[in-house]
Amino acid sequence: MPFLELQNLSAFYGKAQALHDVSLSVDKGEIIAIVGANGAGKSTLLDSIMGLTATTGDIRMEGSSLSALSTAAIVKNGVGYAPERFNLFPYMSVEDNLLVGAYTAREAVRGNLDVVHKLFPKLQERRHQETSTQSGGERQMVSLGRALMTSPRLLLVDEPTIGLAPKVCAEIAVALKRMRDELGATVVITEQNANFAMTLAQRLFVLESGYLKAEGTVAELRNDPRLTAAYFGHSEPV
Repeated sequence: MPFLELQNLSAFYGKAQALHDVSLSVDKGEIIAIVGANGAGKSTLLDSIMGLTATTGDIRMEGSSLSALSTAAIVKNGVGYAPERFNLFPYMSVEDNLLVGAYTAREAVRGNLDVVHKLFPKLQERRHQETSTQSGGERQMVSLGRALMTSPRLLLVDEPTIGLAPKVCAEIAVALKRMRDELGATVVITEQNANFAMTLAQRLFVLESGYLKAEGTVAELRNDPRLTAAYFGHSEPV
């Protein structure tokens, strides 16, 4: 049984349809990447898993449907979300932003803080710093850390490398792998940076204009013209 399964998922903003019958599955302990150009529907897919959009179809985790649950209930069921737009409180300290994420796992606050500080030592060093004064890479660490404060079994990460320097992207990749290997998290990321996705994920799912166009292992898709077409609208080699 897949750990996460989307069955004919469609998503809507009012009358506008953003996803069209997307079906995919993720095994426990996998890191998978949803890739595609800006506007492909990647963020909408993660928002839909979190119950933040109107949807049809079904979303199941370990065989149980999430589709009828509130966002708070989905978080309590073990889904953590680090959105691309960060959604941090800019004039609150790093530590207070992390503690905001602990509202569904209050009994594990100290342990989860220790986990976050182990993954991102900078956040412990700068725990009293306002996030508005941090670099983009540091804010991404806070966003990931806050998602970990919920004790997630499934971690959703939207565009983790957007606007970040290559060195910081490499640090984020290491942290995501450690979340899988050391914490047992199943990880779903979205990415415009296909090269980064291919260094991190075990499988890729290619979205284009809300449609799932291709899926497979990195080796299978590395030179697939559908991957290039999803970004550039033509089929020259990647």
